[in-house]
Amino acid sequence: MKSETPKVLHQVAGRAMIAHVLAAVAAAGVESVAVVIGPQRDDVRAEALRLAPHARVFVQTERLGTAHAVLAAREAIAAGYDDLLILFADTPLVTGETVQRLRGALAEGAGVAALGFLAADPFGYGRLLQDEAGRLLAIREEKDASPAERAVKLCNAGLMAIDGRRALALLEAVGNANAKGEFYLTDVVELARAEGRDARVVVAEETEVLGVNDRIQLAQAEAVAQTRLRRAAMAAGVTMIAPETVFLCADTSFGRDVMIEPNVVIGPGVSIGDKAVIHSFCHLEGASVGPGATIGPFARLRPGASLAEKAKVGNFVEIKNANVAKGAKVNHLTYIGDADIGAGANIGAGVITCNYDGFFKYRTQIGADAFIGSNSALVAPVKIGAGAYVGSGSVVTRDVAADALAVARGRQIEKGGWAAAFRSVQAERKAKK
Repeated sequence: MKSETPKVLHQVAGRAMIAHVLAAVAAAGVESVAVVIGPQRDDVRAEALRLAPHARVFVQTERLGTAHAVLAAREAIAAGYDDLLILFADTPLVTGETVQRLRGALAEGAGVAALGFLAADPFGYGRLLQDEAGRLLAIREEKDASPAERAVKLCNAGLMAIDGRRALALLEAVGNANAKGEFYLTDVVELARAEGRDARVVVAEETEVLGVNDRIQLAQAEAVAQTRLRRAAMAAGVTMIAPETVFLCADTSFGRDVMIEPNVVIGPGVSIGDKAVIHSFCHLEGASVGPGATIGPFARLRPGASLAEKAKVGNFVEIKNANVAKGAKVNHLTYIGDADIGAGANIGAGVITCNYDGFFKYRTQIGADAFIGSNSALVAPVKIGAGAYVGSGSVVTRDVAADALAVARGRQIEKGGWAAAFRSVQAERKAKK
């Protein structure tokens, strides 16, 4: 990946690749999880345990092949589970349903089940070799395959299920007599067959088993994930005018009859209620949008933004760590940070909550039905009472009582004829030059 970030922590649809795989494992009903990581990868360990707190983490100290990696978890395998499922954290698009299908093959009597796909271009992949009845005979790596075997388009996706009663013995029997001198997990197929066990292939779509090894493949995985998420959202009742321009996260939550206009980006931790409307060119992250609320266009909701029912956030408005109550309006050109806005309040254009003094954040509270005039600055901590008015252009530094009017600006003065005299003097000066 040419990155300081471990490959499996790179994100697809706002979620680390390892998180996608652990989610698929959980969706398949797997309760016992072992994660094999490289040495000095405490960051990967922490992410795995954050997502699967009861997982056991093992370290592969040397990179001697896929079977060697699996055997790093020897202690867990030796516990004798009914199924051993082997997945890869850089194959983030595999679904829980596919994992269940692998388990299903074991339930039907197979000793080993390998996940395969029909490759448009099989170059570089291991080939799944089958007999006339479709039974899996062997998995042959590209470098070890004959010309006839390389012509096979059914390729190995890497994921595998092994009968837990024989898993440890089969893995320990794997040798390294191959072109790379590594211990291949794929050799388990022939070892199982030598014991008289059946080996089967479970076929998945090529896009589902896409492995990520560089930024190009990361972008390809992102495109697949986004297509899935958009389709799922639309199938659940979300309208997207131009779905290819809308970007979602794996945890995005929608109500029914939501409308999303083109060019919207939704980051992690966003929920959008029934009949909400997200206009074009909005960016949402860590935010909650209530039923019937409207956002944008060109609005930004940052983490902690919470909009209640029928709240309105207009163009060029930024909301951060703030609650906007039912029916309140923040229509344009405004920053609301660390604030609570009461029901029905109206925030005029250009209003700012001044929430930071360079060291600490402070909160602004605006009561129900309050009216904040345009281009006002509310210097937190400050409270504006229910029904109060703040005159346009005010800098408010003290609390305002309910139903009061606060005006905090310089007094306007007027000098008759001043402008005409000024123009005359300046014109004469310019002429002399």
